[in-house]
Amino acid sequence: MFNLISAVAFAADEAAPAAGPMGQFLSFAPLVILFVIFYFLLIRPQQKKAKEQREMVAALEKGDAVVTSGGIHGTITGVAEDTATVEIAENVRIKVGKEHIVSKKKK
Repeated sequence: MFNLISAVAFAADEAAPAAGPMGQFLSFAPLVILFVIFYFLLIRPQQKKAKEQREMVAALEKGDAVVTSGGIHGTITGVAEDTATVEIAENVRIKVGKEHIVSKKKK
């Protein structure tokens, strides 16, 4: 019985084609294709959105109506290097880190 199993195993090894440069490329190709798909569907859109967010935060100025990541709506009354003062009600102002301002509201 063992001779039969080993004979089949040796025959299978002999029947396998030799892996040349083209065979190695074809075995690596699915990984490359998968990376390209991930790049265009996940990585690139995320980088684009992060760039738009950085540009929006850099362009903040006094009088802009904004929404923070905590859901607070208000109007910017002052802008510093890393923070913005947001008026959320009449004479109620809070300082918010610029990175926590998620969007500008349409006027």
